[in-house]
Amino acid sequence: MKDIDAIAALQDPVRRRLYEYVVAQGREVGRNEAAEAAGVARTLAAHHLDRLTEAGLLDSGSRRLTGRSGPGAGRPAKVYTRARTERSVSLPARDYRTAAELLAEAAEQAGLDAGLCAAARRRGEALRGGAAPCAGLDEAMALLADRGYEPRIEDGDDAGAATAAAPVVRMRNCPFHAVAERFPPLVCAMNLALLEGFLGTDGPLRARMDARPGECCVIVEHL
Repeated sequence: MKDIDAIAALQDPVRRRLYEYVVAQGREVGRNEAAEAAGVARTLAAHHLDRLTEAGLLDSGSRRLTGRSGPGAGRPAKVYTRARTERSVSLPARDYRTAAELLAEAAEQAGLDAGLCAAARRRGEALRGGAAPCAGLDEAMALLADRGYEPRIEDGDDAGAATAAAPVVRMRNCPFHAVAERFPPLVCAMNLALLEGFLGTDGPLRARMDARPGECCVIVEHL
């Protein structure tokens, strides 16, 4: 029942706006910032943020938002980030995670990586439904958001370049996180193949591996 109670906490529209804002930032968010973003008073924001923490949807801590330390730096402020705990509800109860982990274990032991990636690429193409390959990063962002990847555009990471690197799409959420943690090479390769089929390989974009801790292992960029 804990997962049901946690998700029910998002039924309040203000609480949901606050949660979505904190999640979208990918960093610690203070009460003042969250209140301003949600268009509510700081006291009301604090109440809802603490309720989200009690429900296990957010983690809270404290730090000085001024970035200074020592005398005159001010008191630490309460800050919030998305909780690492995964929540899901299925009525009646289902256990798809165990099935996915068993199938991934069997595929890995049998050396079925290539077959899995081929199937994932076909599934991605089917999800695209015959549409043309993505024409740009904005279109890719919309498609990835619909699939739960939580995409955002960032500047590229080519530190050695004389000019700023081209922007890329990074994703804060991996929809296959639980299984990817146990079988990273297998599941990350599957995810890459799925996105290649989904976004298309004949257009101006490509998906490639570029893993960061806590994020999806794939990025999308212009060719």
